[in-house]
Amino acid sequence: MPAPATNAEPAPERTSLPDIFSTVHVSQSPKLWRRALGFLGPGFLISVGYMDPGNWATDLQAGSRYGYTLLFAIMGSNLLAILLQSLSLKLGIATGRDLAQACRESYSKPTSIALWLIAEIAIGACDLAEVIGSAIALQLLFHIPLIVGVLITSLDVLAILLLEHRGFRYIEALVMVLIGTIAVLFGIQVVLSKPEWAPILYHLFVPPKTVFSDPEMLYIAIGILGATVMPHNLYLHSSIVQSRSYPRTVPGKREAIRFAGMDSAVALMMALLVNAAILIVAAAVFHKQGHYEVAEIGDAYKLLTPLLGFAGASTMFALALLASGQNSTITGTLAGQVVMEGFLEIKLPGWLRRLITRLLAIIPAVIVTAIYGSTGTARLLVLSQVILSMQLSFAVFPLVAFTSDKARMGPFVNRLWLKIAGWSSAFLIAGLNAWLLLQIFHGR
Repeated sequence: MPAPATNAEPAPERTSLPDIFSTVHVSQSPKLWRRALGFLGPGFLISVGYMDPGNWATDLQAGSRYGYTLLFAIMGSNLLAILLQSLSLKLGIATGRDLAQACRESYSKPTSIALWLIAEIAIGACDLAEVIGSAIALQLLFHIPLIVGVLITSLDVLAILLLEHRGFRYIEALVMVLIGTIAVLFGIQVVLSKPEWAPILYHLFVPPKTVFSDPEMLYIAIGILGATVMPHNLYLHSSIVQSRSYPRTVPGKREAIRFAGMDSAVALMMALLVNAAILIVAAAVFHKQGHYEVAEIGDAYKLLTPLLGFAGASTMFALALLASGQNSTITGTLAGQVVMEGFLEIKLPGWLRRLITRLLAIIPAVIVTAIYGSTGTARLLVLSQVILSMQLSFAVFPLVAFTSDKARMGPFVNRLWLKIAGWSSAFLIAGLNAWLLLQIFHGR
């Protein structure tokens, strides 16, 4: 593992996460693969938000109810994610500013404060889903009461702090190990479930003709989008790509954008495989045997072992959930720091920022768990995804606008085709999420 660069550039004024700025060494070797290797990592930190516990319920419900039919929604959401994350990393590398800083510098103070509040609520909602997902996994594995599991999840803040003091590369390594764990566990389950590969390949690329005539199917498809494209990742990615030590010249930035884009695309394809695997397992195990209403994580856990006939199936499922929850809390707390510092220029100690973020998630989770038990936490998970859907457009529209601005981006401004793709994606996400919220508030 490369050590932090000893000749790292000093962090420029007003940069976010100054402690990690330009600290990860990037080889200047003439060999392309060695230079590319230095950029491996940030994309994987971002990808965990695309396979967090908030995704599991929608993927389980889609697979159990409609079989392989909604795989196209996972593929489409992933392609949107690759596009938006590429714009995010380009903004950070080209301008030296993250998305939150760019918003603060471009908009009025009231607008910036409003965007900060919306982003903080979204990060809290996302962290809430991770806390609940980890607590459910602890309950399934060790029979720990949910409320105790929620409290235990606060300890991961200490692990993050310890790793960060050793170097940002260690955090990236931990995340990549956890992603590998999730992928291996679900890969085994896919093999055990013996799916039908021809329908899988077909539905990955072809949407069903009934998707717009069946309101319930469309609702779940949009839910997959809402649970997949995470707004806090757009803020975070534009900041952590600046952790690399590369020449801050036009050719250096151009190469950094290319290699960081490759890292992001590979990592998000891994997220695609994990999400598709969850849906495939649900389709091959639950839908095939007539269990069409499996949406609760606990129900899936109970049914997997008897239906697959493999004693360790449920345990692997719960271990993957625990890895997913712990992985996502790392990026959630880092995103919270980027948003607060970027919008408000408030520099808090890392431990205090992480503690604030975690308390915002733990307090409502403890209250709801104590009052309603597992039923309440399931509702809270759904609510967290609705909040994320509401916030997404407030991050996407500024991102597309900034990266399409010649004065800001210089030679790295979006080309015409990219502007069209970016604005089309922004309006598509806004329209679909607006439809989703209308359906929720009108009881579908």
